[in-house]
Amino acid sequence: MLPWFSQQDYPLFLAPMAGVTDVTFRTICKELGADVMTTEFVSAEGIMQADERTRKYTEFTDEQRPVGVQLFGADGKRMGEAAKKIIDWKRPDFIDINFGCPVNKVVSKNGGSSLLKDCPLLATTARGIVEAVGDLVPVTAKIRIGWDFDSINAPEVCQILESEGIRSIAVHGRTRSQGYSGEADWDVIDQAARSTSLPVIGNGDLSSAEIIKQRCESTAVSGLMIGRAAMNNPWIFREAKHYLRTGELLPPVTLEERWTHILRHCRLAISSSRYGTERHTMTAMRSRLMTYAKGFPGSKALRKELCRVESLGQLEDLASANLGRE
Repeated sequence: MLPWFSQQDYPLFLAPMAGVTDVTFRTICKELGADVMTTEFVSAEGIMQADERTRKYTEFTDEQRPVGVQLFGADGKRMGEAAKKIIDWKRPDFIDINFGCPVNKVVSKNGGSSLLKDCPLLATTARGIVEAVGDLVPVTAKIRIGWDFDSINAPEVCQILESEGIRSIAVHGRTRSQGYSGEADWDVIDQAARSTSLPVIGNGDLSSAEIIKQRCESTAVSGLMIGRAAMNNPWIFREAKHYLRTGELLPPVTLEERWTHILRHCRLAISSSRYGTERHTMTAMRSRLMTYAKGFPGSKALRKELCRVESLGQLEDLASANLGRE
């Protein structure tokens, strides 16, 4: 059993999300109670070609541990070599394989969720990485419940991955054809969890502490993975842990606390220099800022202003103006 499952009843994972779960956001979510996290997915081929931009996606801090690096690709041998390079660089706590991404640019390269419709290739891909990594670190995987509604096969895939030496599996409760629309099917997630002796982490539509507790109690999962809900409400980790522990809901996060968090997120992003200059960083943060602002007083007008933010000073002025309306 991986140690993060034995340390607590239901560890809470931050889902890897491209363009979202960078080092800065992971730092914030860890502080707010996330137990385990994974980097944004990285291309195994990019690692093998020593692409510096790709390598940046593998960065993490020791404070974020346990943390894994997620790889995508469809050549187990090459992915195994890439995994060993990453382990030499950073020594993550685990390597995660992306068998779930629905995005066309990944699927078109036979990566991500495309392997769910080719189980023999999925098996050899997993085997190649597990054999290459050996005892250095555990290998985990993230899948969807199937390619489409006519080929839901998560329980079968979990059994295949277990036989190939994978140590835990996160299951997103949608098919690839759904993308992020419709509802996550937690009945299939539960079936997948019961089909294997491995820890299964459930993922999909975990938008509140109450829902998280209900999924813990009604399914056989060993952990929960929170994705899009954390983009607007990273406090969900703190709220869920408190509710699981006490049965009591924490009071809502105040508007002032939300603005304080937004400003800190931007300051950390600027200091990380990941996006370059302050202007480039604030431009890159615009979509995140608009997500944070959902539900704020006057949010429609505010989001139009956030679309034009180019400096931290502009954002500080918006915060002051909007807190004055509270």
